[in-house]
Amino acid sequence: MLNALSTTGIFVLDQDRALDFYVDTLGLEVSADVDLGFMRWLTVRVPGTAGPDILLEKPGPPGMDEASGEQVRDLVSKGATGFTAGFSTDDCRATYETLKAKGVEFTQEPMEQAYGIDFGLRDPFGNNLRIVQLAPTPAQTPSPA
Repeated sequence: MLNALSTTGIFVLDQDRALDFYVDTLGLEVSADVDLGFMRWLTVRVPGTAGPDILLEKPGPPGMDEASGEQVRDLVSKGATGFTAGFSTDDCRATYETLKAKGVEFTQEPMEQAYGIDFGLRDPFGNNLRIVQLAPTPAQTPSPA
């Protein structure tokens, strides 16, 4: 049966602009950039990991017909596709300040949650992303000496 998630996708309206945002702004790395003729297979991932990869996919053929692609593009640009991806960080507030200095659009400032600290942002196309600094679990809390 299944044993890992290898690839997931985010619809983007311009793959070069997506590459700039996800690599240069968020700090992900390119895992594949292949011209398949009928489409560009462009994936990114968190640096130093084996994935999962995120396919930065343009809505439309070959995955869907052009009319459906137009509907998806409209939903993405309205931010109406819901949660698309979540990332973790060791320092949520510092990550927020770094991204703020880069001009990222935020949907929520860092907030304390039961599970840690997180904030919301949008990519240049309207996709909703979250970044979280997870609270230590009891297994991660150092025991007293």
